Amino acid sequence: MLLCLAVTVGFRDTKRLGNASGLAVITVMLVTTCLMSLVIVLCWHKSVFFAICFVCFFGTIEALYFSASLIKFLEGAWVPVALSFIFLIIMCVWYYGTLKTYEFDVQNKVSINWLLGLGPSLGIVRVRGIGLIHTELVSGIPAIFSHFVTNLPAFHQVLVFLCIKSVPVPHVKAKERFLIGHIGPRGYRLYRCIVRYGYRDVHKDDMEFEKDLVCSIAEFIRSGNDEPNGAKDDLEGEDNKMTVVGTCCTHTDGIQLREEDVDNIESAGTSELREIRSPPLTQPRKRVRFRLPDSPKITRAAREELQELVEAREAGIAYILGHSYVRAKQGSSMLKKLVINYGYEFLRRNSRAPACSLSAPHASTLQVGMVYNV
Repeated sequence: MLLCLAVTVGFRDTKRLGNASGLAVITVMLVTTCLMSLVIVLCWHKSVFFAICFVCFFGTIEALYFSASLIKFLEGAWVPVALSFIFLIIMCVWYYGTLKTYEFDVQNKVSINWLLGLGPSLGIVRVRGIGLIHTELVSGIPAIFSHFVTNLPAFHQVLVFLCIKSVPVPHVKAKERFLIGHIGPRGYRLYRCIVRYGYRDVHKDDMEFEKDLVCSIAEFIRSGNDEPNGAKDDLEGEDNKMTVVGTCCTHTDGIQLREEDVDNIESAGTSELREIRSPPLTQPRKRVRFRLPDSPKITRAAREELQELVEAREAGIAYILGHSYVRAKQGSSMLKKLVINYGYEFLRRNSRAPACSLSAPHASTLQVGMVYNV
């Protein structure tokens, strides 16, 4: 609105405004025609000759109007061109800074050998609960994890490295929503979860998402798709095999998660399905149960893993978010320092946080700050 008012007040002439809007409109039409030719070939799988004929017919007409608008360049048509370059510079700064931040994450991720060297306790006290560590990496352990355990003496008994990805399809089926795998041996209780959303999928609120996440991890444990000796691959620096697991509504013949208050538990009837439940607490707020199918049989190791997952879910879930401060490293050029330290940092401070950060409950959120020298 302010930009429109500034242009209108600055010109004070409808002819100049018409020249500016005319060049903008015809440029959009010309670019749309060129992109439409790609749709004809790549999406509709038509012949290249048909695409060329389409561009020649419509593009010739639009090119005549485009050339006529360029004649009026100095009479107001320069405004949309100048604004385009300004927005182009902003997008290039954002893309460059985001790319450098991701490269820093990839280059500084923690190796599996370092994790195995800490032992099952990870060298720290494991407290009750589930820790969700948000990361953009789909493999390896993010540097924010090592930064956290270096400065704090305790961590949760169950850790989930959560990566939320948007895929270029309208919808992702519920039965293909989660990709889950172990990180390291089973005794470490470390999981990697990749959640996939289409660009038209609606993200669930934190309560429904937590239920789907825990239920999917439980189904992954019950299915036993990853090999018990998967740690051998971890010594070579690779993650265990990832398994596609659906949401709770897709587990019709698998594990079902039930969360009840104490009063409801006492009045609940018997179930035909076997249950794994958490041990009684002095004053529990809620009780968590996994309803298991009668077959196939669950191994003792899987049952112990499910038991620990139940106890951790009852204790609560903590969202651990990384908050990075991006700075150009020493020795960088003046242009790079200007782009990273001022341009990109200004855009980050004035941009909306990721969707996972907005949906996480504030009472259970912990931000870990870290300086990225890119």
